[in-house]
Amino acid sequence: MTLHLRVVLLVVLVLAAYGIVFLDSNELTREEVQAKETTASVMKPLVVRVVLERNYIDGEISEEIVYEKILAMEDFWSKYSDWQLVDMEEGIVKFTKDVDDISPLLKTTGYFGITNDGVLSIFNGLPSQDRIIQSFFQIDMRKLESIERQKLEKGIRISNKDQYVEVLKTFRSYSKE
Repeated sequence: MTLHLRVVLLVVLVLAAYGIVFLDSNELTREEVQAKETTASVMKPLVVRVVLERNYIDGEISEEIVYEKILAMEDFWSKYSDWQLVDMEEGIVKFTKDVDDISPLLKTTGYFGITNDGVLSIFNGLPSQDRIIQSFFQIDMRKLESIERQKLEKGIRISNKDQYVEVLKTFRSYSKE
């Protein structure tokens, strides 16, 4: 083989090798692009409806609905770590939490009072028979002092948990067994 032919063959081999490497690297680039597109479609944020149920000591239950865009499940679960998971369906997650306080409704409009038949109750606003929120126990009206009876007939405003607990404790001693 002549030197000229050897050089031509060497150039052809180098070009072929370069072409194979170049074509393979293009294939890898296409595969990487496809992988990135697949990953991007998998990584789209998930939007879920989150139902937050709060249970207050006065028996009131409130429900709040929020929509969360989830980028990372770990972040989502840590955000609601102090809530208890109740239910999970496609697109909906429901949590519950016991709140050691009275409900916002009671704080704004709640009054302790007494019904006509002597049942200690909480009213939405000043005591009246048609606005009862919650009833507790029958009070022995013979044991009840007149001042305490007047307070209940007028209504005892509830503004915080301590007051709520204290009124229940005070009037429990007048309850009928």
